[in-house]
Amino acid sequence: MNKHAALDLKAEKITGGVATEQRHDSAHKHVSGQALYIDDIAEPAGTLHGCLGLSTVTHGKIISMDLSAVRAAPGVVDVLTAKDIPGENDISPTGRDDEPVLAADQVQFFGQPIFCVIARTREEARRACRLAKVDYEERPFVIDVGGLDPKKDKLVTPPLTLKRGNAAEAIAKAPRRIKGKMRVGGQEHFYLEGHIAMAIPGEDQDVTVYSSTQHPSEVQHMVAHALGVSSHAVTVEVRRMGGGFGGKETQGNQFAALAAIAAKRLGRAVKIRPDRDDDMTATGKRHDFMIDYEVGFDDEGKILGVDYIYAARCGFSSDLSGPVTDRALFHCDNAYYFPAVHAQSAPLYTNTVSNTAFRGFGGPQGMIGAERVIDEIAFAVGKDPLEIRKKNFYGVRDRNVTPYHQTVEDNVVHRIIEELEASSDYHRRRRVIAAFNNNSRIIKRGIALTPVKFGISFTATHFNQAGALVHVYTDGSVHLNHGGTEMGQGLYVKVAQVVAEEFQIDLNQVKITATTTGKVPNTSATAASSGSDLNGMAAQNAARQIKGRLIDFAADKYSVPQDQIVFLPNRVRVGNQEMPFVDLVKQAYMARVQLSAAGFYKTPKIHWNRDKGEGHPFYYFAYGASCSEVSIDTLTGEYVVERTDILHETGRSLNRAIDLGQIEGGFIQGMGWLTTEELWWDEKGRLRTHAPSTYKIPLASDRPKIFNVALADWSENREATVHRSKAVGEPPFMLAMSVLHALSDAVASVADHKICPRLDAPATPERVLMAVERLKGAARS
Repeated sequence: MNKHAALDLKAEKITGGVATEQRHDSAHKHVSGQALYIDDIAEPAGTLHGCLGLSTVTHGKIISMDLSAVRAAPGVVDVLTAKDIPGENDISPTGRDDEPVLAADQVQFFGQPIFCVIARTREEARRACRLAKVDYEERPFVIDVGGLDPKKDKLVTPPLTLKRGNAAEAIAKAPRRIKGKMRVGGQEHFYLEGHIAMAIPGEDQDVTVYSSTQHPSEVQHMVAHALGVSSHAVTVEVRRMGGGFGGKETQGNQFAALAAIAAKRLGRAVKIRPDRDDDMTATGKRHDFMIDYEVGFDDEGKILGVDYIYAARCGFSSDLSGPVTDRALFHCDNAYYFPAVHAQSAPLYTNTVSNTAFRGFGGPQGMIGAERVIDEIAFAVGKDPLEIRKKNFYGVRDRNVTPYHQTVEDNVVHRIIEELEASSDYHRRRRVIAAFNNNSRIIKRGIALTPVKFGISFTATHFNQAGALVHVYTDGSVHLNHGGTEMGQGLYVKVAQVVAEEFQIDLNQVKITATTTGKVPNTSATAASSGSDLNGMAAQNAARQIKGRLIDFAADKYSVPQDQIVFLPNRVRVGNQEMPFVDLVKQAYMARVQLSAAGFYKTPKIHWNRDKGEGHPFYYFAYGASCSEVSIDTLTGEYVVERTDILHETGRSLNRAIDLGQIEGGFIQGMGWLTTEELWWDEKGRLRTHAPSTYKIPLASDRPKIFNVALADWSENREATVHRSKAVGEPPFMLAMSVLHALSDAVASVADHKICPRLDAPATPERVLMAVERLKGAARS
């Protein structure tokens, strides 16, 4: 072995490369208060502040709007109405012209913005808003989808149908059949940093907008449309958000557009930051669903055919309801094979704020429907629900075609479940719980183990692209910019690790910079769990372009074959000599080698024909499973999550520390959706759960008493993703289904597991108590 071969085998590595556990790049700033958010940016002299005036009726025609007292209020500089919008009065992300910046003639939900006050201070703007006198001709309204007919009532966007085989015939011929209905609630995003936008006017038509958004390019386009200018006049920038979860994919458009309009109109910087109550009232949430299901199965519990209708409360406009309800259907199978299936969406119009993207994007609601069907079958045939789940899993070589005709090629759910069964000691604990319940009159326990199979990619094929910009400076440091946004999920540090790995330089040599439309254009939203997949590959592509130029240069300068040029930790071997990375960079610069590159990536293999309901919409699937144990008080309905065990696969993890944090946080957020987080409208159509006093997100004390989270260390993505990793943003959210089904299991014990509790979500203590009383009554009759 020669000297240089021995060097290859040294254990030396760069600091912060791929597959190392690195802290979030801003973690120390988050906990010390040093992280700068938009509200922390130093305000230019003369900055004004905006506040939205909201409608006070749920549905009606605006007869008159007297804003004279508002304009005369202390500190007020201007008041904007629909007629003051210089361009298009529409911020619909789908271009359906159904979502005005400010309502002009009619309002369609309580809290819809109808004017905007611009004042010297935020407090003056808020106080002035209350002085408006608006007369309405009130009209009938629809709040709940429970009484609507999915086939007759108004839809906000065309529905989707998925079908394979003859579901009606399979159900009719099945030895057993069950028909039912399930209500699944919505969810408020409750990002810690609310919506905010600050617009700074420039010369000519230019404006710069700092927006708390997951989709800077969309904000750019919407602001341009509202101003009536070209997109090149608008620059949108965001360094970080204090949480997003999908709530800042489209919902920031309104605040950014109004701030920009006022800034250009008045020639001064304008900031709009709604308070929490207005934010929760005027912005969209997770879609709640009414799921109708009918299933045919055999005596062993194997599904033969299933029929679903997923009816969603979409609100007054389309927003993203089309793709959200589509993705709900894409996940109505979860991890299960249906020999015959028919599934239809119903994106229903209601007089509520338009619901929008939320972590999982309809997938969680789809999976909940699948798991309810499994539970129904388990109770019908008298078996452990886990046994029914395993009987119906997708196969590896057969029984592997989805309702949308994509073949599942990467199925690892069997191994995931097998390993979690063992590590969680599921079967022994189930026996112990049964014995406990037999001897406990009031406190009952339950346990459930549920799988997750989640499709990764935007189902709108054109969104599956990304760009990045990488500069290498002559001191060897690297500047990185890409189209992904950072909302606390660790995207920035992961992509930086990818670039550091390519150049074999320490992570601290890579500068992470704010996302801006002025550097990387036409970006997709940071959503669909695709942030690392898309932007990591784009950044890798840019780095490889520069790396290729350096190799070409070194090969020519030193007259060595390209295969004898190797990037080692912080240095480069060229033939028989080694030099620091920075030295090669300096030499390349002196030889006029370009040290900057724009990278690009588009996801391969994917395609989707919505009209046919067929295609290959997902590049791959992410898998996981969770086992949860709960205790409920049958006198009050209160409950405690005693223990949760999670096994999740992330492929070859780019950063285990970040991935584990995403899994833990996703699970807790999902648990909140399915247990304590309840949205409630009163009889006048007013959202009453619009503050932390009435809307209950999980507390630290609500986490499982024992919380075991593990990554499947054997996992590797079969597709050529960045370093064979897998997405981890959304899939863990659905792991919380085990909590809902553990609660159901505990409730079922009061009737000796003879009756399916049909527990709706969120399973609040009140719902748990009512289910207990219902089952007790049924058992006595």
